[in-house]
Amino acid sequence: MSSIPKIVILGAGYGGILTSLRLQKELNYNEADVTLVNKHDYHYITTHLHMPAAGTDHPDNARVNISKLIDEFKIDFVKSTVVQIRPQDRKVILEDGTLSYDYLVIGLGGESETFGIPGLAENAFTIRSINSVRLIREHIEYQFARYKREPHRTDYLTFVIGGAGFTGIEFIGELADRIPDLCKQFDVEPSLVKIVNVEAAPTALPGFDPELVEYAMQVLQKKGVTFRIGTAIKECTPDGVVVGEGEEIKSQTVIWTGGVRGNRLIEDAGFETMRGRVKVDEFLRAPGHENVYVLGDNSLMFNEQGRPYPPTAQIAMQQGVNCAHNLVASIRNQSPKAFVFSNKGTVASLGKGEAIGLAFGKKYKGRVAAWLKKAIDLRYLFIIGGISLVLRKGKFL
Repeated sequence: MSSIPKIVILGAGYGGILTSLRLQKELNYNEADVTLVNKHDYHYITTHLHMPAAGTDHPDNARVNISKLIDEFKIDFVKSTVVQIRPQDRKVILEDGTLSYDYLVIGLGGESETFGIPGLAENAFTIRSINSVRLIREHIEYQFARYKREPHRTDYLTFVIGGAGFTGIEFIGELADRIPDLCKQFDVEPSLVKIVNVEAAPTALPGFDPELVEYAMQVLQKKGVTFRIGTAIKECTPDGVVVGEGEEIKSQTVIWTGGVRGNRLIEDAGFETMRGRVKVDEFLRAPGHENVYVLGDNSLMFNEQGRPYPPTAQIAMQQGVNCAHNLVASIRNQSPKAFVFSNKGTVASLGKGEAIGLAFGKKYKGRVAAWLKKAIDLRYLFIIGGISLVLRKGKFL
């Protein structure tokens, strides 16, 4: 190991950006050489992507330039795409160069999990990035324009959302709010528009409080959403989806929100994985690699009941803080701290002025839950960028 250890952080998502900011704060000058690698020069707020995807907000409001967050005198930022991870050589291969490391933090984000459903990867949209939501927004508007030219094609106005987890439900709420404006803009009869949510599990928002789930479904049904709960998508085609026992739902817009897996680069690197995620130890390290930490969608951790924690922004943020602490401890030959997830609660938006949530041991719904969602978003902006970022971005979230 060199006299000044090299820390390379892959990915500027929730885990990577929190690790970077904490290292920036806790490390002394010349105590470590820290490099953050990300394929974009911005950090995007994943929990906000459902709004620009539906067209109820601008995509730029879900992104923050990395240069506004980090101190470039303390952290080197490299805008590049990771091609390969070589843990045996302690190197990361980028599309335009190579980085060597003493400590590696992997927070590359996940990929959509298609569960082997034929045609899903080729024919469905996903809400995974700024560019993907731009495409969805423009595609939805285009369907209304197409319908005006071909009024017999009602499949242009049928929107199928696969998955009724948080992303799916939040997107549906925003899309249902956007439809009246689109109908007015394109002179389309609102009754012709259909939003269909297909979920294989026996309930929407699996694992969430049943009373709040029922409230959410009632709110969205009043907005015109049709739920097909306990119904699996068997195939996705250019003409729609095949569900259940061969029923076809004709649609030119299928949006898949049904699952996230880890990253194939981690599998290719030879780490022991489950669906592209590394089962990390209590200090967030990859088994057999005490100098490699894995965060967010790329990590797999189990709760006391033996069930994996869902890959949420909340857990990734807490992992980032813990990872930074353990990196500093390792450099200073101090004892690491085991990661313990502290669940602060969960809130799901249902469109403008509507949400459901569990926080502080209580249930919230309606406008109060929507305010709580806003407070959570503002708190995150404050954590990563202080009051100036709250003032700049807060009014949009």
